Amino acid sequence: MTVQGFSLFDTTIGRCAIAWGERGVVGVQLPEGRESRTRERVLERFPAAREIPPPPDVRRARDAIVALLCGESSDLATVTLDMETLPPFHRRVYEIARTIPAGATVSYGDIAERLGARGSARAVGQALGRNPFAIVVPCHRVVAADGRLGGFSANGGIATKLRLLAIEGAQAGAQGSLFDGDGTFGCDPDAAVKHLRDSDAVLARLIDAVGPFRLRLDRTPSIFTALAEAIVYQQLTGRAAATIYARVCALFPRAHQGPTAEQLLRTSDARLRGAGLSRAKTLSLRDLARKAVEGRIPTLTEVQRMEDESIIERLTEVRGIGRWTVEMLLIFRLGRPDVLPVDDYGIRKGFAIAFRKRKPPHPKDLQKHGARWAPYRTVASWYLWRATDLAAEVRPKR
Repeated sequence: MTVQGFSLFDTTIGRCAIAWGERGVVGVQLPEGRESRTRERVLERFPAAREIPPPPDVRRARDAIVALLCGESSDLATVTLDMETLPPFHRRVYEIARTIPAGATVSYGDIAERLGARGSARAVGQALGRNPFAIVVPCHRVVAADGRLGGFSANGGIATKLRLLAIEGAQAGAQGSLFDGDGTFGCDPDAAVKHLRDSDAVLARLIDAVGPFRLRLDRTPSIFTALAEAIVYQQLTGRAAATIYARVCALFPRAHQGPTAEQLLRTSDARLRGAGLSRAKTLSLRDLARKAVEGRIPTLTEVQRMEDESIIERLTEVRGIGRWTVEMLLIFRLGRPDVLPVDDYGIRKGFAIAFRKRKPPHPKDLQKHGARWAPYRTVASWYLWRATDLAAEVRPKR
């Protein structure tokens, strides 16, 4: 096998890499903790590879991976893989794994049976553990016989596997679309940006500096699941929260979309705490689960018919769920176009930067100024968050 080159590329899960040779793609590398480490891992696997622009067929494979990880329908079955140097058993396992549709899972035993080698589930697991074509050969869609997630050799382990399954669960259509229109946001972005430009000259300058509106939504199978995840993530770094949430999900069979309310209520405090949850978060999850079982948490269909303030009023009845948490759900899960989280420090800081204020405004003052941005205050909020990012990028390094 002759490796010609490799290239790094951005995805929703981080910066990945793809390597290729004359016969097709030879490897896909999921993100490591740092970009430099991702590059090092590729060179460890393919020492002769050079970092060069990919040819057209590899660009198409790269773009298909990016689309899949954005939650879009994307067919990777046409990507040409170079398996020439792989053991025949591994090739057969990978060929079968490539037939698993996005949003579905099968067991190691299922693959062994389709191979005509019943009893070789362990060998199937070992082959998938050495899978050089992550995502293209979707080993993350293979789980243990009892529905538990099993292992995952990529950086992040089970947390990464859960994230991939959650992304694909959205695009597979099992939960339906949360959003009208193009499936990415609840209004016409061009119309929203034009309105903001016309209504606020300072915001217009910020829009020019930032560029097009690019908010991507995180889909969810239910409001209950979104709130459960939000509770776990509160006051933690993303990596720590993802690890704990993965441990919680791993307590339950087939929980790659998150545990159900009934499952949480049947689980002891000791098991939940053992997964890393604090006492306060355990109590919050139990309160959320009780209200869900009682029918007090709206379904996605019900939420579609509710006004923003009604959703906030209903969901803040849950222990540990405040207004800010529901506003984040309205923006990033439901794509509501007119939300301005005035208590969010990032937005207030972005306002101070954009409007050249010495300190962030009081929430009431921000609310008053932001009235002119309606009915697209979500879009304005996104640009104010980006103002903080821009300031960090241009700030001279010490």
